[in-house]
Amino acid sequence: MYDRVYNFSSGPAVMPEPVLEKASKEMLNYRGIGMSVMEMSHRSKAYDEIIKGAEALLRSLMNIPDDYAVLFLQGGASLQFDMIPMNLAKGEGRTGKVDIVMTGMWTKRALNELKKLAVPHIVASSEDKTFTYIPSLEAGMFDPEADYVHVCWNNTIYGTRYPELPPCERPIVADMSSCILSEPVDVTKFGCIFAGAQKNLGPAGLTIVIIRKDLMEGAPDDLPTMLDFRTHASNGSLYNTPPTYAIYMCSLVLEWLRDNGGVEAIARVNRRKADTFYKFLDASRMFRPTVTGTSRSIMNIPFVTGDNVLDAEFIAAAESAGFKNLKGHRSVGGMRASIYNAMPEEGVQKLVEFMDSFEKKHV
Repeated sequence: MYDRVYNFSSGPAVMPEPVLEKASKEMLNYRGIGMSVMEMSHRSKAYDEIIKGAEALLRSLMNIPDDYAVLFLQGGASLQFDMIPMNLAKGEGRTGKVDIVMTGMWTKRALNELKKLAVPHIVASSEDKTFTYIPSLEAGMFDPEADYVHVCWNNTIYGTRYPELPPCERPIVADMSSCILSEPVDVTKFGCIFAGAQKNLGPAGLTIVIIRKDLMEGAPDDLPTMLDFRTHASNGSLYNTPPTYAIYMCSLVLEWLRDNGGVEAIARVNRRKADTFYKFLDASRMFRPTVTGTSRSIMNIPFVTGDNVLDAEFIAAAESAGFKNLKGHRSVGGMRASIYNAMPEEGVQKLVEFMDSFEKKHV
């Protein structure tokens, strides 16, 4: 069996082994300076190279143009549910109206914050079928006066993703926490992209925000300093002490992705992994995927047997065999395999083989 377990956690999630190995070698002495990155001043020359290098790598991998700011923040993606409307739905020329498409828990949480800070409008919802699909969207459903449209691009809990851009004229703000860098996206189609790092970018504690500068500049002047995007943009994400080690780890993940062919290459791997898993589920006599059609995520794949007792038996057996964190979210039950960039193809193939063996013993 594999030296390390196969970790299918939805986040904090599996990290690339070469990244962990490199970080371990540099733990006590970062590149000859005699200290760990954890001990390093964020104002030092060595750390300035780390954070600027991370931004340059992210810009290169995602083709982020110069008219977008890249920010390294704290507070998780959840803080952005407040920070984004404070910056984008207030100020001169803003209406305070925000469109949102309801596709799961994270848009529900975003809506709860929008109600405190703006005037939200639910464009469409898939709650009628436990968020197992992305609702159909038409241009006429969106408010032409909305300051922006909020979407969760990939829904970690329910295993859905947007197959295409919403047909709207307003800036799109996308939570990409569980899918960033998993396949190419055209950044210029979005007003703002944000993502917690703990799935595809690195360890927990870091949040990436990619935001069009003209949107950022329209914010009101009386925002709290730390909640103003301009504060962080004008200070290179160094207004206060940033999550230094998480940013360093993110830079190593970005290097690993670059060295393995970039986003286009990892997208091909991700699609093969997802195809392997869905092909097995679609043919299985025991296991059933909860999402069908074009809404299927290639990062998070929920599945069930239809029998809660059998689900629990499978999860326990898988755990013992080295397939960890397959239990589904408490709100939906069943199982879920999160197969982020760092999950090797071998891990998915081994899981499918284990599931096939388990099925043969029980059917």
